[in-house]
Amino acid sequence: MKKSVLSIAVLPMVLAAMVSQVVAQEKMNMQVPMVNRVIRCGTLIQPESGKVMHNALITIQGERIKEVKEGGTPPAGAQVIDLSDHTCLPGLVDAHTHALLQGDITAEDYDVQLLKQSSAYRAILGTRSVKRALEYGFTTIRDLETEGAGYADVDLKKAINNGVIPGPRMKVVTRAMDVTGAYPLLGYSPEVPVPHGVQIVDGPDEARKAVREQISYGADWIKIYSDRSYFLRPDGVLDDIPTFTMDELRAIVDEAHRQHHKVASHAMALNGVHNSVEAGVDSIEHGNYIAEADIKTMVQKNIYYIPTIYVGEYVAQGRAAAGAKVWLEMIKVHADTFRRALDGGVKIVFGTDVGGFDWGINPAVEFPYMVKYGMTPAQAIRSATMTAAEMMDMQNDIGSITAGKFADLVAVKGDPLGDITILQKIDFVMKGGEVYKTSAH
Repeated sequence: MKKSVLSIAVLPMVLAAMVSQVVAQEKMNMQVPMVNRVIRCGTLIQPESGKVMHNALITIQGERIKEVKEGGTPPAGAQVIDLSDHTCLPGLVDAHTHALLQGDITAEDYDVQLLKQSSAYRAILGTRSVKRALEYGFTTIRDLETEGAGYADVDLKKAINNGVIPGPRMKVVTRAMDVTGAYPLLGYSPEVPVPHGVQIVDGPDEARKAVREQISYGADWIKIYSDRSYFLRPDGVLDDIPTFTMDELRAIVDEAHRQHHKVASHAMALNGVHNSVEAGVDSIEHGNYIAEADIKTMVQKNIYYIPTIYVGEYVAQGRAAAGAKVWLEMIKVHADTFRRALDGGVKIVFGTDVGGFDWGINPAVEFPYMVKYGMTPAQAIRSATMTAAEMMDMQNDIGSITAGKFADLVAVKGDPLGDITILQKIDFVMKGGEVYKTSAH
């Protein structure tokens, strides 16, 4: 009996001693300096300033950059990654992807994914997509809707953030929006209920409700489809049928902006672009044709342009074979629009629409098209780094190799300022201070 009483009396003192020991150990751990990692780059391209550094040392502490300098020696005890035979750049950004889509060159490709693949299976394929994106050198992506897979992109983002799967930093759209009768799946019997690749909304009230719902389930951006049914007029203008009314568009933009979210508009032709610009969206996606007046308004309103050139050429042959010959004509219209937007001062952001084409194709294939259409290699690189970061309000964390930002960087052998195609051969990828791909030794 006395032994039990004694044990109970001593127990609080034992627990207190154990707690004190744990606290002391934690204090000791906090006092141990974090080991720095240093990357030595033969050449370092800083797209934000246009500066090129040689024999650069990038000191990394944890997941962020501590210091960047030209020349010198690494701090004592630092772990050194030798990329002295490489050119280093900030981690790339693809601002228009579809991780839950695996190519839809034909309508049949799209229908199979929505009708024969479960959302769970598509999410599994999505884990492969984001892993590929990271290995290609894209340390951040803006994923512009799941195409019928609901809110699976939110879960992909969560799995990456929690360290469950490897992948880029993600900004997600979730479901996107269109009006009744305007978006696949279409052409099925009225008696057969089929899924749609978007959330169908009609009227300003439904539009506001959809914005609220998507944000509540994790949407970072809101996406709308603003036009359809493209045709080339005799005067060379790519015309269309607009989807939303101006009241609907303004309701979507107002509700999103009221909740501090941005709006991306799929707008490929005359009316879709004009209505989107007038409503005050934040980005025009594709924009095969943009009128001169709308280019000026885009500059005034700071509306970004994501041209997605390669995917247009990729799908054109298949869609022309299915009877939509206009897709072949749209390629030339797009090239002219890109040059006019570039000359007009529109902020152009790198985006590929990968998922619209197979994820087995490196999205960096977009870079040579941007240069072919009028950009310098330096401008194309900036579009996939700092300009993209600014559009996504992430400029304090990504977009340049600068002290305080995430240690997101990639490296290639050769000079991408002289040959932009080299960016399709990235062989070193670091995201948040962690190496995901390397040939360094």
